[in-house]
Amino acid sequence: MESMKWDVKVLCLTASVCRRLRATAKRLLWRELCLFRAPRITESLSNGVHSSRMLGGWPSLAKLLFFCGGCNSTRNFVMSRSKPGHFVAESRFSKTSGMSFLMKRCRNDLLFVSDPCEHRLGDQEDDLGVFRGVFRGFRESMTRACLIARQAALEESERCPYCGARVWSMTAAGLVPRKAAKRLGSHDGALEYFVCVNGHLHGTCWLAPLSSDEGEDEEFGTDGTDGTGNSSGDGGDHPTARNGFRYDGFNDRNT
Repeated sequence: MESMKWDVKVLCLTASVCRRLRATAKRLLWRELCLFRAPRITESLSNGVHSSRMLGGWPSLAKLLFFCGGCNSTRNFVMSRSKPGHFVAESRFSKTSGMSFLMKRCRNDLLFVSDPCEHRLGDQEDDLGVFRGVFRGFRESMTRACLIARQAALEESERCPYCGARVWSMTAAGLVPRKAAKRLGSHDGALEYFVCVNGHLHGTCWLAPLSSDEGEDEEFGTDGTDGTGNSSGDGGDHPTARNGFRYDGFNDRNT
């Protein structure tokens, strides 16, 4: 795998061959992929303990790092049509961006958020941004504590595109800071995002031109280097849509 630079598509195909290879990938290969292709973010999320279990599983983290989950209309974000998920060549995740998604009382939480993956819907519509992220130690986070304190209900029809777990709508819970829209380059209120019980974040927004007064990010690339990854391009539509029913090579489940 190292000779192929841990190509995620090759690993997905390998894991799809048989149960034995799938078990090997789940136990070892997805973790090694994350360490090789995204070393700094993986170190931060695992607290440097590579043998530890990752909340939601290593396959789910690998999928989050290298796969744009696509999007469908939700009750708070209506689109003219759905967009399927697709692999991305490289992504940039930022702790600075993550801070923009945390309420003031939750600023001690550690959250990484990607740049939005841009999708064109039509000439009469703004471009669509699809973004994703992950918390470190979500079960002990203040964000989760706030959701529980507010008695926020888990969504009935939405699931995490990375681990399949149930999710909270941060919009419905009233936990979306105004600075999140600015960080994404979106209009205020023109976004929706969810956090699952394992701490994976996914969301959508309508994109507007970015301002030039953003601060410096501490960036974490997923191309085997640190701080040099570009934002995710569309990369073409991939047949594995977010809420479809097709084995994607990452998990022992349909997505």
